Amino acid sequence: MSTPVDAYFATLGSLPRLVRCRDGNGADLSLDDAIGTFGAFAKGAHDAGNKIMFIGNGGSAGIASHMAIDYSKNGNLRSQAFNDPAALTCLGNDLGYENVFAKQIDLHARPDDLLVAISSSGNSENILGGVAEARKKGCEVVTLSGFEEDNRLRSLGDVNFYVPSGEYGFVEITHLALCHAVVDFAMGWKQQD
Repeated sequence: MSTPVDAYFATLGSLPRLVRCRDGNGADLSLDDAIGTFGAFAKGAHDAGNKIMFIGNGGSAGIASHMAIDYSKNGNLRSQAFNDPAALTCLGNDLGYENVFAKQIDLHARPDDLLVAISSSGNSENILGGVAEARKKGCEVVTLSGFEEDNRLRSLGDVNFYVPSGEYGFVEITHLALCHAVVDFAMGWKQQD
């Protein structure tokens, strides 16, 4: 008989294999191809002297910070997260919370930077605004979303990862695993026999 804990971890363990990926034209991608393209974008941005920018709210902001550190320190891929509390409160107060990421991207993005936009719901106005500003600046975009299949973020990236779950924990942990896979491969991870 399965316990609730067994069922929880079985559900969590199954989600990465259920992730649905699309390119910027809406064509389906395999998870291997999507992770490979994400990694190529990250390495290409770094090798060209550009950066990877991470944005997210709440738990997704934690993922953004975690990944910016890991991509920089462990993956040797120049990156940063735009969730400094002083910047968020200043820009939120002066320009509205919906603009806290768009303004930072306006100030710091260069053509061919990579934006990684993380939102469990895929409908956060400040994340959507950040993506729009990144597009204006000529950046490549990777999105990670969950909850509803037709969330707005899911169609805005060059590569779009969608986690088919409506539970924050499952979506956030799967987003973290997807981002970790990219940096782990950049660090040379090889399948164990």
